Amino acid sequence: MRVDLFDFELPPERIALRPAHPRDAARLLLVKPDGSLADHIVRDLPALLSPGDVLVFNDTRVIPAQLEGRREGTSPGSAGARIGVTLHKRIDLRRWQAFVRNGRRLRPGETIDFVEGVSALAESRHDDGSWTLHFPGDEPVEILLERAGTMPLPPYIAGKRQADAEDHADYQTMFAREDGAVAAPTAALHFTPGLLQALDEAGIGHATLTLHVGAGTFLPVKADDTADHQMHAEWGRIDAATAARLNAVRAAGHRLIAVGTTSLRLLESAADESGIIHPFEGDTAIFITPGYAFRAIDGLMTNFHLPRSTLFMLVSALMGRERMQEAYAHAIAGGYRFYSYGDASLLLP
Repeated sequence: MRVDLFDFELPPERIALRPAHPRDAARLLLVKPDGSLADHIVRDLPALLSPGDVLVFNDTRVIPAQLEGRREGTSPGSAGARIGVTLHKRIDLRRWQAFVRNGRRLRPGETIDFVEGVSALAESRHDDGSWTLHFPGDEPVEILLERAGTMPLPPYIAGKRQADAEDHADYQTMFAREDGAVAAPTAALHFTPGLLQALDEAGIGHATLTLHVGAGTFLPVKADDTADHQMHAEWGRIDAATAARLNAVRAAGHRLIAVGTTSLRLLESAADESGIIHPFEGDTAIFITPGYAFRAIDGLMTNFHLPRSTLFMLVSALMGRERMQEAYAHAIAGGYRFYSYGDASLLLP
């Protein structure tokens, strides 16, 4: 499909630079099965879902994956070029694939120095321009990142302000447990212990899986046609007990509602053609566009996404492109806040 079919105009003032406080006070646009729209807040969720439904969350934890350093100098005592690094995907215990700003100044075998005691060796450059970086030493890489890194805010926020101490809490969900993401599963940012208790009391359950969100989620679609776009792979896991429980929910006639496109993509990657979810551990590069037949989910809670993005294509596949264009137009006119720190939508196909 033509990528320009997924374009829309978004006023810059609609981009949220801070989240709502409290988190569950964010607005929620309900898109009903008949296509009608209703304005709510996230705290209304227990009344919008049904007893027996299960919300599926991503328990990945965002690591301080944004690094600023210098390439080693070309002569003794000289300062090398500034290098910006955004870790993207773990390769092994000491190696990460990373997007590198000013990477054309870098050569294989050179060292990038970040802060004292934290450096990385540039091992090799990939076809997409990213690099494999090796962090030497005995300390776990996670410890090194806590010392040298900052929270990797999305570019549409980072371009307007620097990350600060508030982001260390704001850009982490209450479910965050498994280190490895370089972007938050932002739909889950809206949840609080109080809201989770209210959902439990309403008979609405929850489950967790893990998908380590990569920085590729923010890369623009440069192709003119969706068939020519290459998705970056991300690592995920659904254990056997969780898969069995989710299958039982649907077998009993209840719904699985993915909280976030990350949860949705992993569930769809793990499901077979009959809709059975299998245990899963490994990479997924699933790219969902209109025409895709959903197998594992019955609804999606998600934030409002960028124009021409793979995520707007995904919600268009779930609900229909024209319907989502109408929903987004309603949200823009109604003052909803967009993107990672913005408001949410509940999509029920």
